[in-house]
Amino acid sequence: GGATAGLAALAASFAPAGGAPKAGRRAAARCRASAGANTKTVRITAPEGWTPPEPKKFTVAEGNLGNVISAAVPLVLRLGTGALVNGYAPSLVDDDEPTKYSIVRFAGKRLAEASALGPRPALPIEVFEYEGSPYCRKVREACACLDLDVVYRPCPSGENYWRPMAKAEGAATFPYMKDPNTGASMCESDDIVEHLFRNYGPTAGSGLSADADAKALGVPFMLRRGGITNLTCYAAALARPKGLKCRPSRASEAASAGEPIEPIVLWTYESSPFTKAVREALTEMAIPHAVRYCPRGSVSKRDELLAKTGTFQVPYLEDPNTGVAMFESAAMVDYLEKTYSL
Repeated sequence: GGATAGLAALAASFAPAGGAPKAGRRAAARCRASAGANTKTVRITAPEGWTPPEPKKFTVAEGNLGNVISAAVPLVLRLGTGALVNGYAPSLVDDDEPTKYSIVRFAGKRLAEASALGPRPALPIEVFEYEGSPYCRKVREACACLDLDVVYRPCPSGENYWRPMAKAEGAATFPYMKDPNTGASMCESDDIVEHLFRNYGPTAGSGLSADADAKALGVPFMLRRGGITNLTCYAAALARPKGLKCRPSRASEAASAGEPIEPIVLWTYESSPFTKAVREALTEMAIPHAVRYCPRGSVSKRDELLAKTGTFQVPYLEDPNTGVAMFESAAMVDYLEKTYSL
């Protein structure tokens, strides 16, 4: 119904198009909604005079080093899971396509990257979750490995719109996933991971039985059922216990009034230490967001972001509620706080 139509519209907005907004464009959005007999208007605007910074590759913002280092601890504990597309395979090829993304070019050669994936879903996967959960992390890593586009509905403790919605649909725990491409919905992180690999992984369509295990489905070792996965996911969560509780925001106000804001679009990969603080802010302020995962080996999306902005760097944020588009994670957190925090 309406939810699927909304996902279709969001998926259509991902399609490359001429005239895409460049970093810095500003606009204002008004979210009109009804709550009982009352009508409430929540106005979302970028901070007055806001100017996004220029992208600076491999540079940590002043005063942000400690934050980035602590955000890198989960990356180490999880052995970089989510940094590479499933089946990542680099190779040197002739550099006869200068517009394509490559991290290395020399002597007429460039580094090409390949992957082992299944069919691409027509609509984004929907996941109700929160940043600080070890089980939610497992699902996010799987989505990154499979190079998926995912709409996240933040459900930290105390959140009063997405969380009750999931519960009303029968969700007993988080994460809770809805796949509009198959009609499936489920909780339990291991089940979700295996569903995603069964439908979008390297063995999809190969005729495997419905009870094929994670190994047969091509699930990476660090995402399979078992002690090492859960142990390291818990350790990663404890290393940086943020993104657990909801705090007041304009996004929550708009949702409570009956009309949530449009999902912010975030280009990133799950293990990026620069993205961690951005995701924490999005979760704590219950800001819905669509993640366009582009880990190493995500050829088409890295090419797309390069064509859109003239450079490739993650995270990259696009806010359809204000028109702002920007690089630089520390500035993103500042922008989100000034735009959405109450």
